[in-house]
Amino acid sequence: MSEFLLTQIINFGTPLVGFILFLGALGLPVGASVVVIAAGAFGQQGILDIPTAAVYGLIGALIGDTLSFGMGYYAKDAVQKRLGNSPAWKNATGGFQKNAGLAVFFTRWLITAVAIPTNLIAGSSGYKYSHFISYDIAGEILWIGLYGGLGYLFGSEWELVSDFLSNFGGLILGIVLFGFGIQQALKWQKTKQG
Repeated sequence: MSEFLLTQIINFGTPLVGFILFLGALGLPVGASVVVIAAGAFGQQGILDIPTAAVYGLIGALIGDTLSFGMGYYAKDAVQKRLGNSPAWKNATGGFQKNAGLAVFFTRWLITAVAIPTNLIAGSSGYKYSHFISYDIAGEILWIGLYGGLGYLFGSEWELVSDFLSNFGGLILGIVLFGFGIQQALKWQKTKQG
């Protein structure tokens, strides 16, 4: 995260935290998780008001997630026209519908690297917005509370926490992708033998 952006958070306060989380939820590479951790650390140092930063951050993230869900929703017809008859698309949307709530929840705070694609897929697959926003709110509250809390707890060492969580998130994503690959290979092997 650039020193400039962190300085601007100190200068402009909690509304900028919300704006950055909004941009991050739209897919812009602004380091949203780093901002949440830094905001917690700045709160511990008395620079930011933690409850206000949490509220602005939550509102910004939810608006951004809603817009990216909406992009998927309004692209639904084009996606259906192009992929709708494909067995792979039907299988993927069916599988997503079964696990969409968990996918939305866990990509808010644990596997954040795939949050934007999850929003787009949720919107384009016809997943109900009311279900999406429920899981989204729960995941975003946990993300802001957990990451901001770690920033608060570790204070001036928040950059170490940020590095650890970034590496941990990458590890979790790698494990999920590896598991998915194994599952698909086993499924393919089973259909090949059957």
